[in-house]
Amino acid sequence: MSKNDSGVIHERGYDYNFHFHLVWITKYRHEVFTTPKLVAEMTDILTKIAQLNEVTIEQLEVMPDHIHLLLSFKPKYAPTNVVKAFKGGSARLFFELHPEIKAQKLLGGHLWSPSYFMSTLGDMSKKTVENYIASQRKR
Repeated sequence: MSKNDSGVIHERGYDYNFHFHLVWITKYRHEVFTTPKLVAEMTDILTKIAQLNEVTIEQLEVMPDHIHLLLSFKPKYAPTNVVKAFKGGSARLFFELHPEIKAQKLLGGHLWSPSYFMSTLGDMSKKTVENYIASQRKR
């Protein structure tokens, strides 16, 4: 794998340049990550999950009741599987460190809400790509 100045990642057989913004919340928006220690632990957990799943975390923020990730990963991976790896793995590992938090009735034994938000990003806007495709016939 190599990356050039334009951000394009070159793999054997394909090139890509896309990024995903992923956000998910704690169950009932309960504020769980309220100390620097808890934030650091979740940051470490998410970093380990990324490494195990060949995901690059470009930016990460652990908020008291939600997570923001800016990610890039190979096109061979389905975004939904990446989400499952992060949410499922992080809950399991975090509860191993903090069974007392899992026992709290507010969370009902779950760390994360079942929903999430994900959007794709690139270096070019949708309009730029539309104009580029439209101009191809004219060449």
